[in-house]
Amino acid sequence: MPAIRKLLVANRGEIALRIMRTCREMGIQTVAIYSEADRHALHVRYADEAVCVGPAPSSESYLKADVIIDVCRRLGVDAIHPGYGFLSENANFARMVREAGLIFVGPSPESIEVMGSKLAAKAAVATYNIPMVPGTPSAITNRAEAKVISAQIGYPILIKASAGGGGKGMRVVENDQEFDEQMDRAVSEAISSFGDGSVFIEKYVTSPRHVEIQVLGDQHGNIIHLFERECSVQRRHQKVIEEAPSAVLSPEIRAEMGRCAVDVARACGYYGAGTVEFIMDNDLNFYFLEMNTRLQVEHPVTELITGVDLVKQMIYVAEGKPLTMNQNDLQIKGHAVEVRVYAEDPANNFLPDVGTLQTYVRPQGNGVRVDDGFEQGMEIPIYYDPMIAKLITYGNDRTEAIQKMIRAIDEYQITGVQTTLPFCRFVMEHDAFTSGNFDTHFVSRYFMPEVLKPEINETEIQLAAVLAAQLFQDRKPVTKGNGQRVEGNRSKWRERRLN
Repeated sequence: MPAIRKLLVANRGEIALRIMRTCREMGIQTVAIYSEADRHALHVRYADEAVCVGPAPSSESYLKADVIIDVCRRLGVDAIHPGYGFLSENANFARMVREAGLIFVGPSPESIEVMGSKLAAKAAVATYNIPMVPGTPSAITNRAEAKVISAQIGYPILIKASAGGGGKGMRVVENDQEFDEQMDRAVSEAISSFGDGSVFIEKYVTSPRHVEIQVLGDQHGNIIHLFERECSVQRRHQKVIEEAPSAVLSPEIRAEMGRCAVDVARACGYYGAGTVEFIMDNDLNFYFLEMNTRLQVEHPVTELITGVDLVKQMIYVAEGKPLTMNQNDLQIKGHAVEVRVYAEDPANNFLPDVGTLQTYVRPQGNGVRVDDGFEQGMEIPIYYDPMIAKLITYGNDRTEAIQKMIRAIDEYQITGVQTTLPFCRFVMEHDAFTSGNFDTHFVSRYFMPEVLKPEINETEIQLAAVLAAQLFQDRKPVTKGNGQRVEGNRSKWRERRLN
């Protein structure tokens, strides 16, 4: 397979920039696509060439597969990197890219298809010795049977959409009386979100941790893992904070999880970068959840603890090159933490708070990395995910990485929109997080909007009251003997300020 000379990034924002930077290091020319809302975006300015592919809504721009491939033909593009989101896990798009004679920087369409369905993924890995959450092996077709299975598994149970993700089409059922109502809701949400109403049942792990393993495979059958990421701090079933490595895994559990992740990848003939997700209970028993057949938002923490550029490796694999490292070459060095900086108001149920970045100053210094796609004065579009940036810190150990993160959050200056930075700082300082004793219920268990309100300093209030009274007295009008009104003497405090 020939070397890639020109690559189109079928994405936007920070991930588009991140991919382009690696391409520039590799001497690969880049093409950006953009919607009308992103005309002045940083990734558009950074690329060697840029083409507008449609109006602001993603359905009319970033999701227009045929338009994107036509741009590649016109500009002599060799390869497409989809980033994450949009078309990154669309098997039909990967197939269209291949049929157009282009290189898709990602796995095969067949692998995406298998792992895109949670039920198909479970069937694919069934021949390997991989722990699975107790549940139904196929989609529910008979409710009466499903209720019997649920009783056998034991409530609470989860009803999950086969094609789901991001918490959509997922319902917790506490008892038999709730089953029908929650089933109807799950199916309805699955159809509206994914166009597929297939759902299945799993045992609900009441205090779960979300731990995932990064895998990397080539087109010659070599597959390795690059250790784990802890992603348990979430809101609305979506990650907010990630770290690598996990604070609770022993070397033995890490090795076993890594083996299982590699087998999952092997089960679908996987190549490229991918992530195998596991759920872990209080006793550190882990169970396979799903595989994400793309680069993950949180990939920087893995890059920092391994020294491996995952985008560069994806490009090498897409070119048909074998991996230049094996499992024994890899080791964990230090600790990395990532927080997602969203334009959301944590004090208002994390609702999006789009607007203009009136102030935008990035933190800097040793051990701080910022992956973003914005600068001061730019507007956060309402059409896309409201993530402003990923803030990542690296230290010799977990404590140092957390302390660097607190410092970096304090130095990050953003005004014009509410952000998740105050919430992230709250997490960094919370005993449950610093001790490593937390799970996916961290937000519901520990976070209340009131904790983000600044503490009232009584001394400062009293001082302000005294100054206000003095200013009022100094500016109070006085009357001369002839009845003429004049302003009072100028405040000595004000004189000192003016001088």
